[in-house]
Amino acid sequence: MTLPITAFYASLLALCYLYISVSVISVRRRRQISLGNGGDTELLRLTRVHGNFNEYVPLTLILLAALETITNVHWVLHLGACSLLFGRLLHAYGLRHHEGASWQRLAGMALTFLSLLFLACTNLFMIHYMVL
Repeated sequence: MTLPITAFYASLLALCYLYISVSVISVRRRRQISLGNGGDTELLRLTRVHGNFNEYVPLTLILLAALETITNVHWVLHLGACSLLFGRLLHAYGLRHHEGASWQRLAGMALTFLSLLFLACTNLFMIHYMVL
């Protein structure tokens, strides 16, 4: 079984992750900080962008892949995946460019949580629906 929708969004998210990683490395090299954040607020924010991405994307992609194996309703898959993608982009932008709260961080986390909730509930519904 192929998972083209999951592969598409995983690839876009991988490109985002590479950009975030290169941003962290760039600041580390420029400021000569090899471990930790050295008290640098920009590096602290960037490492949180990086870490936050790592905390939410893998589980949500697993949910997307699981759902893609049990349904061919493409709009449902795209809805969950787009919510994750735009949520992560907004959150990363907000965290990188603003200290403290920002509408981008709030919207980004809301979209990420909605994606997790939507994909998890849809998986449970589909599993229940398929069993009955």
